[in-house]
Amino acid sequence: MNEVRTRFAPSPTGYMHIGNLRSALYTYLIAKKYNGKFILRIEDTDQERLVEGAVDFIYNTLKLIGLKYDEGPDIGGPYGPYIQSQRKAIYQKYAKELVERGGAYYCFCTKERLDSLKDVAAPHKTVLGYDGHCRNLSQEEVEEKLRAGVPYVVRQKVPYGGTTSFHDELFGTITVENHTLEDGILLKSDGLPTYNFANVIDDHLMKINIVVRGSEYLSSTPKYNLIYEAFGWEIPKYIHLSPVMKEPGKKLSKRDGDASFEDFYNKGYLKEAIINYVALLGWSPGGDNEFFTLKELEQAFDIKGLSKSPAIFDVNKLRWMNSEYIRKLSLEEFNDMAVPYYKEAGLPDEMNLMRISSLIQSRIDVLNEIPEKVAFLKELPEYDIQLFVHKKSKTNLENSLENLIKAVDVLEDIPEEEWSEDKIKQVLSDLINRLGVKNSQVFWPVRIAASGTLVTPGGAIEILGLLGKEESLRRLHMGLEKLKSA
Repeated sequence: MNEVRTRFAPSPTGYMHIGNLRSALYTYLIAKKYNGKFILRIEDTDQERLVEGAVDFIYNTLKLIGLKYDEGPDIGGPYGPYIQSQRKAIYQKYAKELVERGGAYYCFCTKERLDSLKDVAAPHKTVLGYDGHCRNLSQEEVEEKLRAGVPYVVRQKVPYGGTTSFHDELFGTITVENHTLEDGILLKSDGLPTYNFANVIDDHLMKINIVVRGSEYLSSTPKYNLIYEAFGWEIPKYIHLSPVMKEPGKKLSKRDGDASFEDFYNKGYLKEAIINYVALLGWSPGGDNEFFTLKELEQAFDIKGLSKSPAIFDVNKLRWMNSEYIRKLSLEEFNDMAVPYYKEAGLPDEMNLMRISSLIQSRIDVLNEIPEKVAFLKELPEYDIQLFVHKKSKTNLENSLENLIKAVDVLEDIPEEEWSEDKIKQVLSDLINRLGVKNSQVFWPVRIAASGTLVTPGGAIEILGLLGKEESLRRLHMGLEKLKSA
């Protein structure tokens, strides 16, 4: 084979959903595997479904996740334009040539006539394809209608008999009876092509020799090959990917509101974790290792590891993988990522954010969990007095009040300038030794009074250290008042 050339050809109809991202990733990895070229093409011929800003989103997403393309609309290349709506004249030229070669024909049927075909099929609960009405118009009839300006589309002329076969790298050789294929529209009345025509023309002209796309196109591929054959062009190698499912029998779909790459990224999933997980949706690297950087994927990826079975998107597996990536970050890297979430929670700048990061890094799966977990540091929440009762710690309302009073006494004696975790630990440990009680019988009521919540990053000592002396004692006194009024 000549230089490998693959392409990612999204439609700018919204955000990049997970299946779309996987197609981009696999296409990129195949190109890298063979030191080939990865091309970006924007397929925007379905003008009614275009979403403003979606093209820029595609550029930005690919850049963010590190899928650098060699040719594309914004960087150019030898086979542009790389946006289909800018290639209208090219498609019209090849549609005309295909008609002359006998692989297509002009169809002048009105919408009313086509609707009537549907009406005939409806009572029988069948789908009636186009009946070939214009297929056998004489050359004179066609030229007369063209001169008269009668609106038309160009339809593919599929052979009535015989079969068409093609080979797919995953699914093997597939053969279809030609009579099951409809004479589909290649060029619409507005002069723009359908996907079925544009992708063949563009793939040939852009020298794409490995086509990666979803398995939903398996049934259409024989029609594409008939176009290649009519022009006498070389047919590319096909890799049709099985779908990504939210559950058995139901595909992920952005139309159904399923999460996109941006959704997960904005929730605080690390891009590296998303890419790693998406790579494993339908591909097995062999061996036990599940963790790969993009660079490592470029070396490890092999189409032999692709599966014909649908992949199930398991958000819990993604959360687990993301948590592992978070734990692998250095404290400085994690803190840089966490700071915007601390600001969202309203934490003051003078609070020791790096210390908070050291406490919370191992306790979250996704970054957007941070604000809820640290909110108590900004403001003590309303809490139920029964939180002081903890069976494992052997605390009840009575001993919590008694021990919290004594804890406040020793904490108040710490000079402001000496207030630190080490000093707090020292005075509370000395108190526990004097009282002869379990550590938890002092630490538990202190933690509840200081935080007002059961789950905190760090224990009583860390919380008091973060809050500072004045705020710590204010909260502890509020806890005392609660207990005294019980």
